[in-house]
Amino acid sequence: MATTKPHVMVLPFPAQGHVTPFMELSHRLVDHGFEVTFVCTGLIHTLLLDAMPCNTDGNKTPLEGIRLVSIPDGMVEGDDRRDLCKFVEAVSRYVPGYVEELITETEASGEKKVKWLLADVNMGFCFRVAKNLGVRVAAVWPAAAASLGMWFRIPQMIEDGLIDDKGVAKREGTYEFGPKMPPICTARMPWVIDGPPEGQQAMFQVVVSDNAQATSHAEIIVCNSFLEGETTAFELFPNIVPIGPLFADQELRKPVGQFWPEDASCLEWLDAQPDSSVVYVAFGSFTIFGPRQFQELAEGLELTGRPFLWVVRPDFTSGGLSKAWFDEFSSRMAGKGMIVSWCPQQQVLAHPAVACFMSHCGWNSTTEGVRNGVPILCWPYFADQFTNRSYICDIWMTGLAVTAGEDGVVTKEEVQSKLEQLIGDKEIAERVRMLKDAARRSLNEGGSSYENFKRFVNLLTE
Repeated sequence: MATTKPHVMVLPFPAQGHVTPFMELSHRLVDHGFEVTFVCTGLIHTLLLDAMPCNTDGNKTPLEGIRLVSIPDGMVEGDDRRDLCKFVEAVSRYVPGYVEELITETEASGEKKVKWLLADVNMGFCFRVAKNLGVRVAAVWPAAAASLGMWFRIPQMIEDGLIDDKGVAKREGTYEFGPKMPPICTARMPWVIDGPPEGQQAMFQVVVSDNAQATSHAEIIVCNSFLEGETTAFELFPNIVPIGPLFADQELRKPVGQFWPEDASCLEWLDAQPDSSVVYVAFGSFTIFGPRQFQELAEGLELTGRPFLWVVRPDFTSGGLSKAWFDEFSSRMAGKGMIVSWCPQQQVLAHPAVACFMSHCGWNSTTEGVRNGVPILCWPYFADQFTNRSYICDIWMTGLAVTAGEDGVVTKEEVQSKLEQLIGDKEIAERVRMLKDAARRSLNEGGSSYENFKRFVNLLTE
């Protein structure tokens, strides 16, 4: 039986911090009557299916209104997907062709025509093939507007002599966009990653290309942020439209595209803890700690004497951590702390037992902390996480940051000291409450993100 629902294809960049907001957006669109084809690369597709909860008969709970589809990522067997340069190069070279095939096959099979491609700005190399097939394009930016604004200012940064046309810094320092905007440090540009210079230059060219595609082929650029959180950024870059902070549903029950199964037993553990007592520690899907830093963090949590919930992915350490030491630490902390491999973070941050959030400052984690009124202790790892730290510590002033020693290691004493400062700071607590209220107002009827999202839905149904 034919359906009258508009059909959109959703295409995130294949990484956890991108898939989650796109899944949240997809749920919101389903609530507004859309049919969604959610496109992931093969490995991500498998991870999503494996991590999805099962219903009472043991089968995976289906996603209402969302069809998961996989395409290859261009990598071959044995390639390291943690090699970001190689991965981005493969995705940008091969994925546009697979997207073109998918759109064509969808129409040839008699399924409802794909009307719009809602794609990550980081997948800008797919915009042209969609338009050539008569599919309209909307660009979605899953991070801070300030980070995308920096991409838009690349020509000016080249003209000002801050970087050359290959993205290489010509002088050390920071670049100021405007008041109450995070400064850009030349040593921490998003394309500056570990590896040979040619890899960084290739990353820079992809960034420049994505920027050009977003501005030339997309009819709208929407952003997972809110006006009151980035007022200056939205004034400077009015073509970026805030529709966030995104979330799947008020009850936080719908799957949001996790790569690992969530250990929900931590919610029962939180129920047994006093209000505003627990330190929640999570560093996202990509951060890796060396064994010494891991131990310093663990012992710093112990020094606080506070209950803690700590997410330790199986690949969180780079190797060399003593199993005997970790087993002894875990035994010593039994009853005081809980360690899980992955957790339902949005439900955790909404729990009244949580006092603060030690985070890598990924944008999803940042906005989830904001929306739930949780102060953040910042420990950024790479890319835009340093921009987000600047928002938290310097502009919103809703958190603090750890400081590493000369050897690059954050000591257990630093961990203990900063956590105690953060939890005890009443002025930070008040600013956190005010920012939470602003974020929620933006999402309520009549709020800026609410109204922008309504206009976005109207555009998609034209």
